[in-house]
Amino acid sequence: MEKKNGFIDFLEIIAVSLIVTYLLFNFVLISAVVNGSSMYPTLKADQFGYSFVISRNMKINRFDICVLQSEDKKLVKRVIGLPGETIKYENNVLYINGEVMEDVVGEDVFTSDFEAVLGEDEYYCLGDNREISKDSRFYGAFKKEDIISTHFFVIYPLAEMGYNN
Repeated sequence: MEKKNGFIDFLEIIAVSLIVTYLLFNFVLISAVVNGSSMYPTLKADQFGYSFVISRNMKINRFDICVLQSEDKKLVKRVIGLPGETIKYENNVLYINGEVMEDVVGEDVFTSDFEAVLGEDEYYCLGDNREISKDSRFYGAFKKEDIISTHFFVIYPLAEMGYNN
């Protein structure tokens, strides 16, 4: 049996590592930074994390945190409305198709009144800090193709590491 050169072994390990890293960060995970305080208190400004690309091919659920592609930037927001629904906030109460729905961000967050009717491929996404967030009320409803990934795992700062949804 022929003994391999240690340098060749090292190059093989580097090549395999690069391929696995490329596949992982292009087809499984996507990095994102929370810009500003639009997702406060759930996420804070400048938190860095990863979101799961493969989850967008599964069912996108109400209240999932998602990473959206809008124009030339990524946005981190929460899915509120699903395709075909009528979304309404009135007196800080969320209505889905006319029925009261409990909002996961709680009663401490104020949401101004609005109503939106979604098409068959549209999602309504809001920031958790509703008073300052630029979200679907600013950009309009998002198509499924605009949703890059769902769920969010903060890795920086290390003291705040954890899964958020």
